[in-house]
Amino acid sequence: MRELNWATLGCGVIANQLAQALANDDRTLYAVANRTHDKAVAFAERYGIGKVYDHIDDVFDDPAVDVIYISTPHNTHIGFLRKALAAGKHVLCEKSITLNSEELNEAVALASANNVVLAEAMTLYHMPLYKKLHEIIASGRLGELKLIQMNFGSYKEYDMANRFFNRDLAGGAMLDIGVYALSFVRWFMSSTPDQILSQVKFAPTGVDEQAGILLTNPDGQMATVTLSLHAKQPKRGLLSFDKGYVEIYDYPRGERATITWVEDGHTEVIEAGQTDLALSYEVADMEAAIAGDRSIMHMDFTRDVMDMMTLIRRGQWGMTYPEEERSED
Repeated sequence: MRELNWATLGCGVIANQLAQALANDDRTLYAVANRTHDKAVAFAERYGIGKVYDHIDDVFDDPAVDVIYISTPHNTHIGFLRKALAAGKHVLCEKSITLNSEELNEAVALASANNVVLAEAMTLYHMPLYKKLHEIIASGRLGELKLIQMNFGSYKEYDMANRFFNRDLAGGAMLDIGVYALSFVRWFMSSTPDQILSQVKFAPTGVDEQAGILLTNPDGQMATVTLSLHAKQPKRGLLSFDKGYVEIYDYPRGERATITWVEDGHTEVIEAGQTDLALSYEVADMEAAIAGDRSIMHMDFTRDVMDMMTLIRRGQWGMTYPEEERSED
């Protein structure tokens, strides 16, 4: 298959990592689109990108573009997804892929109608460590999974205007960091949770600042998730089995896990992949999906996680974003 032309829509931190990931493979982004043209020009000069669009929507009309990586704010995703997918472009979209399940279902239908790959850029689905852990779990050495405990807490300055707390920018802990914790839970659980309880503390702007979530699936596996945007926690995932437990720190891009065996307390360290190559793994899997292996991007898990987030945020907390309120008018 010929080398695919990637374009980035947005030129922030993730776009820089994408450009570096392609450079690791002696490749260059084909094009850059951004709301602020001057930033796009500077980004292109930094990475030797040959094409900068005068208008952000021009990327959708360029027949040379094969794949678009969208890394703009959450609440802008669905608008760009509609245009990209309708134009027949494959799309890798930064998490959270949409605001809610209805938007995601619309995007999935558009991708199917246009026979293109749509995927969420959820790093942990593509890190080699998680694939290796799946092999160990499948071998039966650890026994049955019983419990998952997840922590993710960031300390963000209490500035209600920044994107983390800004309701107009789809702020809040759930869409920003909760999506990682719930994706981890879904990756390891044998089935989708069907019992969900939660508590929330709102920031003054009305977005979720802190939350606790309890989940149980039909197989009796349970998970707890603790999130905060104003209290630092380790990015820690703990998997408890009959015969041992597995700890993973910095789990969104994990490269190392420690198994502690119950019988004698000895530990076993599992290492696979490299944290700084996270975007390289995503790009490789996305291109494999475009080549034919659609399951490798785990849209089934993405949909399950989005359904959980939508249920918790809207159904249990009564928390909505302006875009959702306008759609109801």
